[in-house]
Amino acid sequence: MSRPLAVLPKAHLHLHFTGSMRHATLVELARAHGVHLPDALVRDWPPRLRATDERGWFRFQRLYDVARSVLRTEDDVRRLLRETAEDERAEGSQWLEIQVDPSGYATMFGGITNMLELVLDAARAATEATGVGIGVIVAANRTKHPLDAKTLARLARQYAGKGVCGFGLSNDERRGRARDFEGAFRIARRAGLLSDPHGGELMGPQSVRECLDTLGADRIGHGVRSADDPGLLERVARDGVTLEVCPASNVSLGVAESAGDVPVRRLVESGAQIALGADDPLLFGSRLLRQYELCREVYGFDDAEIAELARMSVRGSAAPDDVRKRMLADIDDWLGG
Repeated sequence: MSRPLAVLPKAHLHLHFTGSMRHATLVELARAHGVHLPDALVRDWPPRLRATDERGWFRFQRLYDVARSVLRTEDDVRRLLRETAEDERAEGSQWLEIQVDPSGYATMFGGITNMLELVLDAARAATEATGVGIGVIVAANRTKHPLDAKTLARLARQYAGKGVCGFGLSNDERRGRARDFEGAFRIARRAGLLSDPHGGELMGPQSVRECLDTLGADRIGHGVRSADDPGLLERVARDGVTLEVCPASNVSLGVAESAGDVPVRRLVESGAQIALGADDPLLFGSRLLRQYELCREVYGFDDAEIAELARMSVRGSAAPDDVRKRMLADIDDWLGG
């Protein structure tokens, strides 16, 4: 009999801030603040998406921007993080690293510093309420100027060790080369922050290679296109770079036609370290637990292999040593139970 996946201890390393919101909360906050939601976020939820062309990506980004606009007050931000932590706990996640671009909320909350401090304080309160540890990854937007990324890197540096654990780079790979952001990542790396850019999702292996060569990536958001290049995949495995693989997201955005087409087993069998992630549950309709269920149902992983996936997520995280040690022991207990 298969062990229950909901109680398997996990670390969740690929979750975006607004995208972590509960759908019911989105609808409620929109009503409270007088924000009109398109049918795709109400009656037709989860929306039908396909972002492999610019028009599709624009629609995805527009829906995300509408969702972000319902966050109007400090209480809204605190609610989002508390509910996200509650959802993580319910699915067995004991450590969460949530990615946020403070500049996307700066106008509403008095600047990027105020926004980041609010997120960090809300994360601490959510941890106290739920027991789920939370680290924050400050993410630059690759569609904006590299100087904006440097500003965010300096901000992240100020809060390194104070809740900020990494520096990321998100949005459409086709509209901003990783190499253009080398300066920002150099600032972050010198502050001891994890380098965690997106790559190898909408573009091919070269996108992953740039993240490794110019940004010194410790982890790569998505990275599934590494499987297209055996030499690159061997390098990823050899260097211990963790790929944050989000199967349901890949299907929703058209990166893969079906879950079976996401090369999860191929990545694992190559020796690559992967950490399953939900990306944006608000838009894709599934959270972290569903990604583990896919590993059992679609990719044929047995419980020992699934436990190793959970260990990979812990080893790839920025969780404190005592948390990592406890989680690894809890995974062993799950497998031995």
